[in-house]
Amino acid sequence: MSKKQIYKMVDLFAGCGGLSLGMEQAGFTPWFVNEIVDTFCNTYKRNHDLSDEHYYVGDINELNLHINEYQNYLSDITIVCGGPPCQGFSMANRQRILDDPRNQLYKAYLIFLKRVRPQFFVMENVKGMACKIEEIRQNFKDYLGEEYQFGYQLLKAQEFGVPQNRERFIMIGNRMGIAPSDIFDAIFENKREPFVLRDALEGLPHLEARKVKGAKDIENAESGFTEREFVYPDTDFYHFINGNKIVDRLYNHKNRYNNPRDIEIYRRLPQGANSLHPSIEDIMPYKSRNGIFKDKYFKLDENQICKTITSHMKFDCNMYIHPWESRGLSPREAARIQTFPDDYVITGAQNMWYAQVGNAVPVKLAKAIGDGIMKFIK
Repeated sequence: MSKKQIYKMVDLFAGCGGLSLGMEQAGFTPWFVNEIVDTFCNTYKRNHDLSDEHYYVGDINELNLHINEYQNYLSDITIVCGGPPCQGFSMANRQRILDDPRNQLYKAYLIFLKRVRPQFFVMENVKGMACKIEEIRQNFKDYLGEEYQFGYQLLKAQEFGVPQNRERFIMIGNRMGIAPSDIFDAIFENKREPFVLRDALEGLPHLEARKVKGAKDIENAESGFTEREFVYPDTDFYHFINGNKIVDRLYNHKNRYNNPRDIEIYRRLPQGANSLHPSIEDIMPYKSRNGIFKDKYFKLDENQICKTITSHMKFDCNMYIHPWESRGLSPREAARIQTFPDDYVITGAQNMWYAQVGNAVPVKLAKAIGDGIMKFIK
């Protein structure tokens, strides 16, 4: 019997693993992982069967300095993926990206590519990166020479079924002689109608806001559990994120503390309304600065796609009020909107569940990218 072909993937700035998981669903094998935050990496480890030698938990700059020590894990790499945090790229900033000290991780990503020389690479980032594309092209040429062809597109997660408004800059390169436009054409073949927010939330247990401050370890039917047995409704969305797997446990469906005023605001607001709605005028804080704080509160509309899930949810969910319950979204609900499968367990403190999910690449967007690239490998 012939041995199964392995397409080795390196994930840099891996977070809790959204990009990896989508690429894995497309047929790539997670092989080497770099993430600086222990908590995030622990979630990755909890959901992958990969021994500790395949992880570098720490600064990518340090990894680059000691990269020769990891050659056993960094040879014959099919693809390197990653989204280096990159703040200094605005049109107003005339400084070169590589000269801006805020972009050291972007530079480290280029150095890593130069050393490892994968067949393909994917760089994911905020859509604002597109305004510096000519400079980025030059950076990649300076580091990788003429060996690689690369191109970019702004991809909308909602065009690949994700029930969320999320647009990302995706740059793809290869040294296999494949035109990047052909790869993006293959990715676009995976477009489909988006699910809406109701699809992601339907059938999950009712929760209420926790009313006792500081009682983070308390778990009950009212405010939720870290883990419990559960029978999911058999819906199209369930199969979209889980395939035909039978998941019989509910993870991370737990609500946080909210004060009585916030709970009342959540209750009164109609779907699609923000802080300026007359229903909360008498109890709305920051009235004198309404123009600044108009999105301080926002009640999501079940018939629309969700607004972009972000790591800000670790502070509060006032901008992510559940459409038909008087509370913010739970971390599990946010994970579903990011198209994580229901058996993907988020570890760490509850606020960090939100941070990890908010920082992730939507799994099904990553899978669409992976499927497009895989067409030119298999």
